[in-house]
Amino acid sequence: MSEVPVIRRKRSPPQGKGLAGLLDVAALAGVSTATVSRVLNGSAKVSKTVVERVESACRQLHYVPNGPARALSSRRARTIGAVVPSIENAGFALAIGSLQRLLDASGYTLIVASSDYDASVELRQVSMLMSRGIDGLLLVGDEHAPELITMIEQQALPFIETWSLSAKNACVGFDNAAAARAMANYLLDLGHVHIGVISGRTKNNDRASGRVAGIRTAVETRGLKLAAEWMIERPYRIGEGRLAMRAILASPVRPTAVMCLNDQLAFGALIEAKSSGLSVPQDISITGFNDLDFAAFLDPPLTTIHVPADSIGVAAGEYLLARASNRPVLRVNEIETRLVVRSSAGPPRAVSRQGRKPARI
Repeated sequence: MSEVPVIRRKRSPPQGKGLAGLLDVAALAGVSTATVSRVLNGSAKVSKTVVERVESACRQLHYVPNGPARALSSRRARTIGAVVPSIENAGFALAIGSLQRLLDASGYTLIVASSDYDASVELRQVSMLMSRGIDGLLLVGDEHAPELITMIEQQALPFIETWSLSAKNACVGFDNAAAARAMANYLLDLGHVHIGVISGRTKNNDRASGRVAGIRTAVETRGLKLAAEWMIERPYRIGEGRLAMRAILASPVRPTAVMCLNDQLAFGALIEAKSSGLSVPQDISITGFNDLDFAAFLDPPLTTIHVPADSIGVAAGEYLLARASNRPVLRVNEIETRLVVRSSAGPPRAVSRQGRKPARI
């Protein structure tokens, strides 16, 4: 449907008489105020030429739409909220980046908040976002304050959980336990029986706890156990990975391999191992999780689990946009992960020299 322009004399931009209004934009663009509203609300019933004229007028007049008023009139805020545990985490940052690009192309705004892995903070941030008006919500994981999901469902707000799989809620993610188990089995097959683990905080973090559980299952299936002194939880930062590795290496007996459940932790562990005079992987193997951009360029390159973070952001955005438009959706969107073998992991020295596995403990 094409827009019939309203023939009227165009106003000059207001000079020092306050902010421009809808009438000013309509006059400068040569259309009706109703057409300006349709353009600002993202209506498909306006021609591209008219959209360009209205957008140009908005720029010239420095016009900023009244978001709350638009939301009330259209019952749509054209805004998506996202609460992630940490903006510092590169994986979350990549997912949020791809989500924002998708939403921007669809005329939506993204508002992001961080909970710092605190369920009460997450609840407060979600409540704030909902009070300001959002059309959908992205959460991370399947563990939240008990009242959070109830609050969301009472408001009939579309939401999706990311980075893990849920038995009940809409989700886009992967089986964290299975992915970590695959890495553990790879090390076990190389001959490692002394394995340390540097994990993120497992409280209120079903991704970290799931990965630890997957490693434990793989190890115990082979009749082995994880040593408590080699199990360390740290925030997902490079410096924290160094501190964790330092504590592990201070043990009377050190492991032959250390599984880091995040690439940033692995980077720190690698730095600390080399600073301690160890050769990787000859003296100790180190693995990561996520396959961030820098993982392939470390020295040695990092063996890790590839997680397509950008795909998680896109899939979550597509789900929320579909819900906002009442289009059919899939509740579960499973993302494929894979083991990426590089040079930071190899057989322990006993296996390398003798070509056989040492006795299991």
